[in-house]
Amino acid sequence: MTELIPDLRVVSADSHLNPPPDMWVEYLAPEFRDRAPVVESTDEGDFEIFEGKRRPMVGLTAAAGRKPEDYTLTVRRFTDVRAGGWSPAPRIEDMDIDGVDAEVLYGTLGDPLKSSDPLLTRASYTAYNDWLADFCSHAPDRLIGIAYIPCNEVDDAVAEIRRSATKGLRGAMIPHVPPDGSTWGDEKWLPLWNTLVELDWPASFHVGGSSLAGSGDYKSTAGYFNSMVATKLQMPLTLGAIVMSGLLERLPELKLVSVEGQIGWIPFWKYYLDHAYQKHRWHKDLHFAEVPSFYIERQCFYTFMEDPPGIEARHACGVDRIMWSSDYPHSETTWPNSHKIIGEIMQTVPEPEMKRIVRDNCVELYHLD
Repeated sequence: MTELIPDLRVVSADSHLNPPPDMWVEYLAPEFRDRAPVVESTDEGDFEIFEGKRRPMVGLTAAAGRKPEDYTLTVRRFTDVRAGGWSPAPRIEDMDIDGVDAEVLYGTLGDPLKSSDPLLTRASYTAYNDWLADFCSHAPDRLIGIAYIPCNEVDDAVAEIRRSATKGLRGAMIPHVPPDGSTWGDEKWLPLWNTLVELDWPASFHVGGSSLAGSGDYKSTAGYFNSMVATKLQMPLTLGAIVMSGLLERLPELKLVSVEGQIGWIPFWKYYLDHAYQKHRWHKDLHFAEVPSFYIERQCFYTFMEDPPGIEARHACGVDRIMWSSDYPHSETTWPNSHKIIGEIMQTVPEPEMKRIVRDNCVELYHLD
């Protein structure tokens, strides 16, 4: 571990888990277990079998420890990747190797299950959150779980938030838009937001769960890279829709988190939303007590891995709102060189500001101390 930041205990505001396919057999409700995904091991490699579809083990979500030139879309065996992606004891070992004190844990795009049976899909939310709670119980002061929340019905969403809170989970992962085509600012969703405020749970929006995530020809080389950029640029649209709905003005204690969206776009977004508001508020009959950036600066938080332009603009982003993350074990992870990379991208950042960005902001948001 580098000495660029001696003795600094960092916290990752966005790391990941890759639940093993056989997890579902144990954690799904009994009536669904005979329909759970299973792992088939063959001479060709390991495959996940679910509802008649056979797919290889995904590799880019478990790339920790490999060089970028060795990245592959799939891996031959599930055991070819680091066990810290699904097992808590090896996870703690890898955190110690990287000098990371605690991690806020998200799943992987594709969790929960996407079944042709909506009842099985819904059951998988409960199963995943129960597995996550058990994973975090291994070291609850270091492993901070974010629950997947089903959002087809507001009462069900509220019930799963409250149930997950009793199991020790610490925040809610919410889709970028409601599945029913409404908007998050609609009155019908107010019980969800009020529940998060009551529990002091942030609402997280992760890249990849948006309408832009698969825009363009994702299978082409150009489309692949464009889609990676598009997932970041969806974030101001998702957050902006909530800001301009008036929800943050109405609920000043509600906190929103842009997860893995990087930060370099924040200054322009805040400026231009204010600019557009001042130009168009009258004919749209939209009037807040403050300009939109006031609510953004009060209630929005952001995670990043490596974003030197964003760090240069950190004061315009909000030094008390941006949070470093390792993205372990996904393909953009900084593991096992997180301290070295932090030191390189923050070498001109004063130590008090650096500590806020790599530790204190996340600690305060999730009440980790």
